[in-house]
Amino acid sequence: MKVGVLHSRIRRDEKLLLNELRERDHAVHKLDVRDRSFSIDQAGDQFATLELVVDRCLSSSRSRYLTAWCERHDIPVVNSATTAATCADKVRTSLALSEAGIPTPRTEVAFSIDAALDIMDDLGYPCVLKPVVGSWGRLMARIESRNMAESLLEHKATLGHYEHKVFYLQEYIETEGEDLRIVATDGVPIAGMRRSSDHWITNAARGAEVASIEVDSELETLVANVDAAVGGGLLGIDLMETQDGYTVHEVNHSVEFNALNSVAPIDVPSAVVDWLESICLETTAVSS
Repeated sequence: MKVGVLHSRIRRDEKLLLNELRERDHAVHKLDVRDRSFSIDQAGDQFATLELVVDRCLSSSRSRYLTAWCERHDIPVVNSATTAATCADKVRTSLALSEAGIPTPRTEVAFSIDAALDIMDDLGYPCVLKPVVGSWGRLMARIESRNMAESLLEHKATLGHYEHKVFYLQEYIETEGEDLRIVATDGVPIAGMRRSSDHWITNAARGAEVASIEVDSELETLVANVDAAVGGGLLGIDLMETQDGYTVHEVNHSVEFNALNSVAPIDVPSAVVDWLESICLETTAVSS
């Protein structure tokens, strides 16, 4: 398999993936997107020889544009441009999950400070303010009061970038510093973990403790439904446990799996490469 890996930085996750590909004697091409240009009309000789491209770009804009570019030139790419576009934007993710009837925290969107304040008053305090684009829990805030809300919203509105003037607001769900992360391929869970932290943000990248969990049938069904809703592929699905059942609060299309691999009972990068090989076989069968 000739596989290209789009990246802007090689993290531990990419190293695990690259090592697994090379151990299976696949021809791997690391493609640092910062050093390249991409012609709208031509794929270029190197890309034309690839059987599969794996998008591991940290930048959501690069991810969205390059997956669309690959599909424009009939280059098989994972994840798809649809999945990248949906998951890179929290509003689009919420719309997709809502349309599919998947439980999520109550979510509201506003485009002015006054409208956002009205929503927060209605949600009650604390509530959560998130950026529409971003990962690792950055720029998220738990809003404790009306005064805090006014200060943070004014700060965001003066930052200048249009995305900071889109106010994505959610109800705050008390989880005692815990949530779940399931990594799945085409709706089939590979493994899952529980993330625990003294902080209300439970990202492993921010130091949360992780422990393996068993993915039960309820989670399997929910993961399959989420996958179908956002476009499918290699996904990291984040959930919280509530009195009414699971609720999905994040879907990641460029998912990190190093932390999961450290506690999972199976080799996560090996399972990912199994999936990549199956995609390549399917693509080859269709083209022939």
